[in-house]
Amino acid sequence: MAGKLFIVGVGPGHHDHMTFRAKEAIAQSDTIVGYETYVNLVKGLIDGKTVYRYAMTQEVERAQQCIDLARSGKTVSLVSSGDPGIYGMAGLIYETLAESGWNPSAKDGAADPEVEIVPGISALNSCASIVGSPLMTDFAVVSMSDLLVPWEVIVKRVEAAAAGDFVLVIYNPASKRRIHQLQDTREILLRHRKPETPVAIIKGAFRDSETVVLTDLQSLPDHSDKLGMISTVIVGNSSTYTYGDLMINPRGYTSKYRLGAAS
Repeated sequence: MAGKLFIVGVGPGHHDHMTFRAKEAIAQSDTIVGYETYVNLVKGLIDGKTVYRYAMTQEVERAQQCIDLARSGKTVSLVSSGDPGIYGMAGLIYETLAESGWNPSAKDGAADPEVEIVPGISALNSCASIVGSPLMTDFAVVSMSDLLVPWEVIVKRVEAAAAGDFVLVIYNPASKRRIHQLQDTREILLRHRKPETPVAIIKGAFRDSETVVLTDLQSLPDHSDKLGMISTVIVGNSSTYTYGDLMINPRGYTSKYRLGAAS
């Protein structure tokens, strides 16, 4: 009889921001699989379990092993930071299962494992909460990683978001080898937005290494040392403003209500 595969989002890293269901799924599992950094985020919850740690870029091997283990009768948690359905492993798991002819309606006793996605707090949620309320109106999310998506396609998406005046959340803004992508994105945005448009750079949200920089499009290049794979950049739209150390995107209430007035 096949087992079960949980695809677990553990949030930004601190146990306080992990859902009850995520902790429950990990507790129910006898086997834990994940990128080593993500496994370390749940190290206090996996004592006594069989653990498989992987290096970065071994996503396909990770997915196949999870499926094989679940098919052999194991209860497996594949752990991911943030939400596994947002730039995470959920898509690859389902693609791999579909290619193998998996039956998602399989009942107990069948050879196909049950799969459950356990959603987690993504970087867009956690980072936005740290800097205020930047996502109160329509926003777009774009990853600067062109490992799997051609850069030309990413450029089209950035141009569309810039022209549409979306607040832009940027994942994977830079790496040691990936430098020009965020620079090019900034140039595109500056064709549509003022240089003083607020920008937040959050690195390692809710982790011991957390750093936060509030700047603007003009000065974004001055903070390249804060950019990396665990950084998220939030670029405001034409309505976004700063108040102290906060980044605020108005929802539009001032057009109908008088805010801050005594009742």
